[in-house]
Amino acid sequence: MARPREIGLLAMLGLLWGMPYALNKIALVTIPPVTLAAARIAIAAAVLWIIVISMRCKVPARRRLVSQLFVQGCIGCAIPYTLIAIGQQSVESALAAILNSTTPIFVFLISLAWIRQEPLTAGRLFGVTTGLGGVILIAGASALAGLGHAAAGQAAIIMATFSSALSAIYGRRFTAIAPQVTAAGALTSATLVLAPLCFFVEAPLQATPSLASLAAVLVNAVAATALGFVLYFRLIRTIGSMGAASVSYLKPAAGVLIGCTLLGESLSWTAAIGLVAILIGVAAINPMHPFASSRAGRSRSGDIVEPSTQAATHA
Repeated sequence: MARPREIGLLAMLGLLWGMPYALNKIALVTIPPVTLAAARIAIAAAVLWIIVISMRCKVPARRRLVSQLFVQGCIGCAIPYTLIAIGQQSVESALAAILNSTTPIFVFLISLAWIRQEPLTAGRLFGVTTGLGGVILIAGASALAGLGHAAAGQAAIIMATFSSALSAIYGRRFTAIAPQVTAAGALTSATLVLAPLCFFVEAPLQATPSLASLAAVLVNAVAATALGFVLYFRLIRTIGSMGAASVSYLKPAAGVLIGCTLLGESLSWTAAIGLVAILIGVAAINPMHPFASSRAGRSRSGDIVEPSTQAATHA
C-alpha cells in the first residue's frame, strides 16, 4: 500500500524505465547489445558512487553485505539484461514487452508460494491481471500469436523476468540501507559481471559508436539507470516488492506516451484502453493507504533504520 508521494515516484520510475525503449534503438545502431548494457551500468555505478560520497551516505559494515549486493546485481541487472538482449534477437519487440511485463505476476506467485511477507489480496490479484491486460492491448493482442515460435528467445525473456521478480523480493533485505548505496553496490556488481562478458561475446573495442549513440547511452545511464535504481530500491522499502514490480506495467505505457508526445506517433483506441487498464491495475496493486506503517523506519529484520539512512532516502 502506498502514500501519494510513493505513487508519484512510481510513476516517475515508470517514465524513466520507459525511456530505454527509444534510447536503446538509437544506441544499438552502432553499439553491440551486451557492450551497451555494460557501459550503461558502469556509467550509472560511477555516478552513484559520486553521489554516495558527496552526500556522505553511510555504508554499513555488515559481514555479508558485499555478497548480498553481488547477488542483487546479478539477478536484478546482469542476468535480466543479458537474457533480454539474447531473447530480442529472435523475439518481436511487442511480444518481448508483454513477456517482460509479467514481473508482478511472478512476484505474486513467489510471495504466495514461498515468502508471504506482504498482503496478497483479491484487489492485488485484480491489479496484476488488469495491468497485464493493459500491456497486451498496448503491444497488440496479435503479438501473442508469436508464442511458441522462437521458443528459446521467449524462454530467455521469461527467465529474465523471473530473475527481476526475484530481485524485487531479494531487495527487501536492503531496506535499512540508503537506496543510493544499495543501487551503487548492485550496479557495481553487475558491471563486474557484464564488463568481462562483453569482451568474451563481442568486440567492444572495435565498435565505432556515433555521437547519437553515445548521447543515448549517457542519458540512459544517468537518468534511467542511476536515478531509476535509486527510486526502485526506495520503493521496495516503502511500498513493497509487488508494488515496486508494478512498474513493469508502466514501462510500455511510458513508451507509448513518449512516442506520442515526442515522436509524433498516433495513439490507437486499443492503446488508450490499455493505458487506462494499466493505471487501474497499478492503483489496485498499490492502494492509497500507508504501507506497513507500524514497520515504518524498520528494516526487514525489525531493526530501526538509522537517521542518516532515512535522510538519504528522502533526499
